[in-house]
Amino acid sequence: MQLQVINSPFSQEQTELLNRLMPTLTETQKVWLSGYLAASATTLVPGTNAVQNTSNSGSIQSKEVTILYGSQTGNSKGLAQKAASTLEGNGFQVSVSAMSDFKPNNLKKVKNLLIIASTHGEGEPPDNARSFYEFLHSRRAPKLDHLQFSVLALGDSSYEFFCQTGKDFDKRLEDLGGTRLYPRFDCDVDYDVPAAEWLQGVLSSLNESQGESAAPIPIVATTTVESTYSRSNPFRAEVLENLNLNGRGSNKETRHLELSLEGSGLQYEPGDSLGIYPENDPVLVEELLHVLPWEAGETVTVKDGDSRTLKEALTSYYEITVLTKGLIEKISKLSHNEALKDLVSPGNEEKLKAYMNGRDLLDLIRDFGSWGDSAQEFVSVLRKIPPRLYSIASSLTANPDEVHLTIGAVRYHAHGRERKGVCSIFAAERLKPGDTVPIFIQHNENFKLPADPEAPIIMIGPGTGVAPFRSFMQEREEQGAEGKAWMFFGDQHFVTDFLYQTEWQNWLKNGVLTKMDVAFSRDQEEKVYVQHRMLEHSKELFTWLEEGAYVYICGDEKHMAHDVHQTLLEIIEKEGNLSREQAEEYLSAMQQQKRYQRDVY
Repeated sequence: MQLQVINSPFSQEQTELLNRLMPTLTETQKVWLSGYLAASATTLVPGTNAVQNTSNSGSIQSKEVTILYGSQTGNSKGLAQKAASTLEGNGFQVSVSAMSDFKPNNLKKVKNLLIIASTHGEGEPPDNARSFYEFLHSRRAPKLDHLQFSVLALGDSSYEFFCQTGKDFDKRLEDLGGTRLYPRFDCDVDYDVPAAEWLQGVLSSLNESQGESAAPIPIVATTTVESTYSRSNPFRAEVLENLNLNGRGSNKETRHLELSLEGSGLQYEPGDSLGIYPENDPVLVEELLHVLPWEAGETVTVKDGDSRTLKEALTSYYEITVLTKGLIEKISKLSHNEALKDLVSPGNEEKLKAYMNGRDLLDLIRDFGSWGDSAQEFVSVLRKIPPRLYSIASSLTANPDEVHLTIGAVRYHAHGRERKGVCSIFAAERLKPGDTVPIFIQHNENFKLPADPEAPIIMIGPGTGVAPFRSFMQEREEQGAEGKAWMFFGDQHFVTDFLYQTEWQNWLKNGVLTKMDVAFSRDQEEKVYVQHRMLEHSKELFTWLEEGAYVYICGDEKHMAHDVHQTLLEIIEKEGNLSREQAEEYLSAMQQQKRYQRDVY
């Protein structure tokens, strides 16, 4: 069923024309059209039927625009740079900065502010936004009555606190007296089109505040396919090798994946990530098709405007393994199931949260039935399958035209069914040498080796968190770097789970690696983790910090990274003879100096 224009101010003839036109437009065409309309004196507020007058009568406003980004993996930075390029092309003077590099007191001088921020973990700001976020929410934050602002929030709707950091910035800037230049946009993992729409609206509002009228920018100004392969134009990389790193009898399966970049022109540095667009488990897809009332070969149009069979769409385009609040709310509006409507009703938030945990689309259909009058309407509410990011485990200098990954296979039991990680099992069970997989490079400037190869480094990465440090070591070996290097690695068992053991031993032997401490939690009665090894060497570790060492953490944020952070504070407090507050300031200063970097998930 196609969306129809009804209850509108258009004449019958105009309404009929719109209803014939709308179903033929692609998502990109619709967004371009919305940008065109945004160039007029009024702008439709996203998510409402209200029209907002965005014109600014009065004095001509400043042509200077400040863009601040908070980014953990680089998405916000990339969007900030695209926005700057677009605005500069339209005559604005733009300054772009990571929030960590911006002096908060300069906020009083800013007239036009654009915030582009991702949300990390449980609604937390990314590491390079934390200090600015804390300043803005402190008593030291200035009144900003002179400020015009707009916020682009990036997030993942499968998390409870979707786009929370952007929402917090938006509210706080308003509370401090700022005026919205354009409404906040909340972007899910597939952010290109809404981000471009937001920028169209911002540019329109800026032009109006100048008393100017400019032609709208075509959508390609911010989402055009670049000359090299990218997130929106992935490269199909050939699988060269796919090995299990764990020994026989291990409780784990960790895949070492080697991919060819030959002919792609793709470049990366140690600390960057690789994005993979996976396919859903074909067994799960078949089970879904079995409970749906439509044929697998029925044609549907996906959000990119392409036509695919329902089976193809469920296999390689739509996410089917994660339930979100937004998804279930949309489904409840199409469904006639009263129990489902009750689940999303006000006051049932905890019940809904408990239901979503560990369940997928198949569970939802079995419990509440399918929805929609057609296969097209059924898929219309589904989210595009997001790429999975993995820390790169190789150096391009040491491995020209190749990229290596370390991927832990995810398998678990929940609600009476065996569950599988989408991308990890795609890699573990279905990718063979000779196959190709769509990939892109995700640059991450927040996780980089020191510019000085003589600077000491401390690396903490249990399990698959070892990946970027293999990359670091390969790069340092190629550089002939003489700086000290200390690795903390942990896993379950020494015999079966010491990932890349031979390589680490060789680096110790040839001096590329100075020290290595390991913690195998299940090899003794009392569990031992990397933070315990750090405490055992607290005096020497603090000496390294005093010598200017860079500390890197990679792995699980909620548990490991949190415990390591607390352990670092404990070591600094004890060995530096400092108070807890002083230890926190010490670690914060390291972070400002980019000597404390985390690649956590």
